[in-house]
Amino acid sequence: MKNMTDNFLISFLQRFDQHPFEVKMHGTAHKIGEGNPTFVVKVKDEIAGKDLMTSTSLALGEAYMKGNLEIEGDLFQALDHFLGQMEKFSTDHSKLKKLIFTSQSKKNQKKEVTSHYDIGNDFYSLWLDETMSYSCGYFKKEDDTLYEAQCNKVERILKKLYLKKDMTLLDIGCGWGYLLMRAAKEYGIKGTGITLSIEQKKKFEEEIEKEGLTDRISVELMDYRDLSKCDKTFDRVVSVGMLEHVGRDHYPLFIKAVESVLNPGGLLLLHYISSLKEYPGDPWMKKYIFPGGTVPSLREMIYTLSEENFYTLDVESLRRHYYKTLRLWDQNFNENRKDIEDKMGSEFTRMWDLYLNACAATFHNGIIDLHQILASKGVNNQLPMTRWY
Repeated sequence: MKNMTDNFLISFLQRFDQHPFEVKMHGTAHKIGEGNPTFVVKVKDEIAGKDLMTSTSLALGEAYMKGNLEIEGDLFQALDHFLGQMEKFSTDHSKLKKLIFTSQSKKNQKKEVTSHYDIGNDFYSLWLDETMSYSCGYFKKEDDTLYEAQCNKVERILKKLYLKKDMTLLDIGCGWGYLLMRAAKEYGIKGTGITLSIEQKKKFEEEIEKEGLTDRISVELMDYRDLSKCDKTFDRVVSVGMLEHVGRDHYPLFIKAVESVLNPGGLLLLHYISSLKEYPGDPWMKKYIFPGGTVPSLREMIYTLSEENFYTLDVESLRRHYYKTLRLWDQNFNENRKDIEDKMGSEFTRMWDLYLNACAATFHNGIIDLHQILASKGVNNQLPMTRWY
């Protein structure tokens, strides 16, 4: 029986022959692709053929997490190879329907978001930079540090928003609050952040107090769907890395919610992971990393904005910047790997390392992108005519 399983696995892996690698299983080495192998896939225990056919990413991802599959060589290089041929993965959407298409109710989305962001501020602080920014940085120079890249990113966003003193700024999915605090300090804005994460809110409130910004910034636990009831309006709205949690059916609802609180002529900046075309998402990522997460395509967001009378002013791709950000995150992660293993366990640590490298590989291969869209609510003729105002 084991021999049949081995034969199926080797036969299955032979489809990924774009670059040479080797598979070691039960003392036997199998070479796949032409040329010298650049890495080795070491399989310690059987991986069922039905699992590979139901979801290649789940079968291989779970095997790696549990230590049944090891990579001899560079993990990123191996993932860059496999994910560069992602069209050869098998995914049975009918069998995985409950996993891929989860409920978009407020209760369930709060549960899904907090399952990722409430792991613990002390965990994230081990591998994020000092700003606690968990989104794509912007590398002005090749040798920018992660901290410099995150500061650059926030600077770029704030410039695009064309902020003036005492303007009101709403940050939807505000994270640990660095963007709003910097906007308050440098531009004198009055800011409100909303999040579903208790851990992020707690840390943000501590920082607001420490920085003496209690008269300028507030943070609330709030679902974006409740914005229309908050009795506030804003001159600017920004959302960084939150749109991916909204769900495809709710993009119009999200933009309507923004429209309900944004003043006429006000600016909206969306910073989000995007895709070339619409697809439901990866089963392994949805099961273990971002339950309910969906990557919007650029075209559907442009369309949705226009349906609500938003005028698109600027679109910028930061795909390669996110690739570099992820590589630096993983470097930090592995420099603190022992502490993370002691705190979170071996399987979690392998899972998270796999996640960071897999994301880097998908950005590197153009499977996913990162876009910033700047749009105005209605026509705004008061802005400077060049991007770099």
